[in-house]
Amino acid sequence: MPHGLFPPLLVALTFVSGLVDAVSYLSLGHVFVANMTGNVVFLAFALVGGRGLSSWASLLALAAFAAGAVAAGRVHRDRPAARLFVPLVLAQAALVTGALVLSAAVVWRLPVVGLLALGMGMQNGVVHRLAVPDLTTTVVTRTLTGLFADLWGPASVRRVVSVGVLFAGGLVGGLLTVHRRPWWALAVAAAVLLWVATTPGPTRPAAP
Repeated sequence: MPHGLFPPLLVALTFVSGLVDAVSYLSLGHVFVANMTGNVVFLAFALVGGRGLSSWASLLALAAFAAGAVAAGRVHRDRPAARLFVPLVLAQAALVTGALVLSAAVVWRLPVVGLLALGMGMQNGVVHRLAVPDLTTTVVTRTLTGLFADLWGPASVRRVVSVGVLFAGGLVGGLLTVHRRPWWALAVAAAVLLWVATTPGPTRPAAP
């Protein structure tokens, strides 16, 4: 396996993306913390008076995501991304746990949006540096395009898994948010992140 243990770990992070976006969209005012494409158009809709949308929430999510991506993408550029994977995932777990505490305490939604988007920016930054094909953990438009535009092959399996796991994360997060409490979904997300960070051997990819 040319990327070592990273593919299954990135699949787990894809599940986290679905979980946190379910929480943010369904309980934090129709804003995404993982899907920045959605936030760009939500911001446009909010600025023209779209109902149920907050320009401040979208702007905060975009800014926090950008800050997280900068931190993960530009820090220690001389070190392999694999060496930074565990520390960054642990930092993301801490941010999600902080969001969980604020959510359970019914604190104003914007701090929760900021913490979750910051963590997702860090996740996307390190995943971008790892550059495992077809496992971006958040963006499925390009994945779906490749799935339908290319001939069936090994890459198609990764694409199907990526889309399916993101759907599953959104489904589980939505069920917990709607029928329980948002912090239940965040607790699951934090647990998955801790599992990813503590899985033996994720810091060094196998030789090609």
